[in-house]
Amino acid sequence: MEVEGSSKKMIATQEEMVENRVPIPYRDQCAHLLIPLNKCRQAEFYLPWRCEIERHTYEKCEYELVMERMLQMQKIREEEAKLKQAGKQGGSIPLIPKTANT
Repeated sequence: MEVEGSSKKMIATQEEMVENRVPIPYRDQCAHLLIPLNKCRQAEFYLPWRCEIERHTYEKCEYELVMERMLQMQKIREEEAKLKQAGKQGGSIPLIPKTANT
């Protein structure tokens, strides 16, 4: 399954996420890494020094998604700024016409 605007593909299916009780807000392109992380956490009684490799790979995936979204937003803002500049230089028609009295 392809997610619009993202370079990463969804690896975990909806059925797998439901079966493994992945909360809805966490069902993104990194959910396939969250499933084994949660299994490890439960097996190790949530000890913070366990499951470090799984946690690191999951957090790295999430970080990459955030950075990708930030770059996309930056490109959108740059395009809007270019359009705004082109509109100002184009000599657009004013909404309120100048009268002889002003």
